[in-house]
Amino acid sequence: MKKFLNIFIFIVLAFPSFVFAHEVEGAGGFLSGFNHPVLGFDHLLAMLSVGILSAQMGGKAIWKVPATFVVVMLIGGVFGINGINFISVELGIMCSVLILGIVIAADKKIPTFIAMLVVGFFAIFHGHAHGTEMPYLAEPLLYALGFVTGTAMIHIAGVMIGLSSSKFNDGQQLLKLLGAGIAGIGFHMLVM
Repeated sequence: MKKFLNIFIFIVLAFPSFVFAHEVEGAGGFLSGFNHPVLGFDHLLAMLSVGILSAQMGGKAIWKVPATFVVVMLIGGVFGINGINFISVELGIMCSVLILGIVIAADKKIPTFIAMLVVGFFAIFHGHAHGTEMPYLAEPLLYALGFVTGTAMIHIAGVMIGLSSSKFNDGQQLLKLLGAGIAGIGFHMLVM
C-alpha cells in the first residue's frame, strides 16, 4: 500500500502536467475525473463504506473487496462513456449508500465472495454515473484514470478508518454507529 502511494506521489510530482491535463482549458482531464467521486457526497459515502467494510472483514478482503469495486466501476464507466443506458443509476447509487451502511452497522461476518458480488453490483452504477457525467471535451483515458484514482484513495481512507478503529476501546461500536449514520443518510437520499 505504501509503495502504491509513493508511486502515485512520484507521478504527481514528476509529471504535474499529466495530473492537470486540460484542466486550465476546462476540457476535463484527470482532475475532473478525480473530483467526481471525491466531491459527490453519495459516491464518497459509498466508497468510504467499501473501505470500512473491507477492513471490518479483514484478511484478503481488505484488498479484494475494494479492488472488485474499482474494476467493475471502470467497466460501468466504459458503458457510461459509450452512452449505453442503464435503468435507475441514481437509485442504484443511493441504495449502495443505504445497504453498505446497514452491512457495516450489522458487523456480521459475510463471505468475501458475497461482499465482492454486492460491491461489484453497486460499482457498475457508480462507474456508469462517472462515465455518463464525463465533460463533453474530456480526454476519456485521463478522466477514467482520475475517477479510478479518486475512488481508490477513498477506499484507502475507508480502510484506514476501519483499521484505526481497533485502537479504541469501543472501536467496533464506533464503526457500527458510523455505518448506521451512513445508512440513515442513504435512506434520506432515497425518500427525498
